[in-house]
Amino acid sequence: MELFAILGNAGIVARLSMLVCILPLGAGLAYVLRPSEQRLAMMRPISLAALFSGLTGTVTGAVNVLRGIWMNEGLVNWRIVAVGSAEALVTLLLAFGCLTVAWLCVAAGLRRQL
Repeated sequence: MELFAILGNAGIVARLSMLVCILPLGAGLAYVLRPSEQRLAMMRPISLAALFSGLTGTVTGAVNVLRGIWMNEGLVNWRIVAVGSAEALVTLLLAFGCLTVAWLCVAAGLRRQL
């Protein structure tokens, strides 16, 4: 249940970027089940969208961490900065993980097509 609480605290940019990161996974699974040239051609732009979406989510998180440091009047609590930085990397981790599995599915579909 803690996962849903964490996702509930995520911003709209983080949620949207994570949603876009999952799209190549579906496209890769569709290709491995029924390989076709059209599905392979669609995989490339979807992969780029997921990559840029993951980068956008990470940069947005980094901007929020830097803004938090700037808004702080007193001493900076570096533990909070570390947690914020780790949360900022989640979208990039999800993007790379989904892209890895998606392209492994494409590789299996290519082998199946031959």
